[in-house]
Amino acid sequence: MKYEHRSQKLLPRGHFINRLVLHALMGGVAIGVSDVLGMIGYHHFAGFNWVDSFLNASMLLGGMGPVGELPNDSSKVFAALFALYSGLVFILLAGLMLAPVFHRVLHHFHWEKE
Repeated sequence: MKYEHRSQKLLPRGHFINRLVLHALMGGVAIGVSDVLGMIGYHHFAGFNWVDSFLNASMLLGGMGPVGELPNDSSKVFAALFALYSGLVFILLAGLMLAPVFHRVLHHFHWEKE
């Protein structure tokens, strides 16, 4: 994604909102893909049905932790790795969502008026 240079004018409000929406869509895709990966992992390693897999993956992505009892060691290892992955996704999404705002603030203060 290309941002305007500091020597360029500040992006108009409508374009800035479009940029925020685009970043939110990219974040939504990242959450969706992560949730699907978690569902597949819980379904495969823990033998959960799809609804329980969705619940556990969503709870871990949301920072709450797993809901059901994990039946075997491989499911526990998967849950631990998915929890670490979920923490990294949280940091990534925070950066993705805040990048346009930080850029706009920094651009505003560095924009030289003639």
